[in-house]
Amino acid sequence: MKKSLVLWVCLLASSITFAQQATEIQGNYTLRDRYLLMKSKSQNYNDYKVIKETVLDGVWKIINDSLSAKNAAIRGAQANINGLKGQLAKTEDALKAKEKSMADILYASTHITVLGIDFTKGVFLTVITCLLGGLIAFVAVIFGRMQLQSKSLSERNLAVSALTNEFEEYKHRAMDKQTKLSRELQDERNKLASMRHS
Repeated sequence: MKKSLVLWVCLLASSITFAQQATEIQGNYTLRDRYLLMKSKSQNYNDYKVIKETVLDGVWKIINDSLSAKNAAIRGAQANINGLKGQLAKTEDALKAKEKSMADILYASTHITVLGIDFTKGVFLTVITCLLGGLIAFVAVIFGRMQLQSKSLSERNLAVSALTNEFEEYKHRAMDKQTKLSRELQDERNKLASMRHS
């Protein structure tokens, strides 16, 4: 019974020691800290370190768990990066579309199309101003010439009217003269006729 009790105590002590070593190794340590802890807790045999197989298995499991967690984190980060790249590509496409739309709006705000010809608004206003100025000058010249022609026509009408009046007076005087001459001629004929009858 004493032997079994001693055996139980030894087993209990070794399991407590193993649990303590495993707990120390599984704490929040870096892999380097765990390696140094395992090395310091192991026993020496000549130039060799004697490490319990269970401790090595625990360290190996921790290393595998750490590597698996890091790989999972890398895969998650890569998936996140791919998602962000997709969002970035969509955002760049949307930005390019907005820039093109803004360029189109800016172009439309500074240009005007007339009869299929594209002008900047400044050039269009200059051309229209020149055309309107030319049209106004043309109308002014035409109006001035019409005024001159109207004045000239009035003067001609006055001259024609004066000539007509003069001609009428001349005609009237000529008629009077002709009448007077024909009376005088008739008087002379009558005198001749009376002289012939006498």
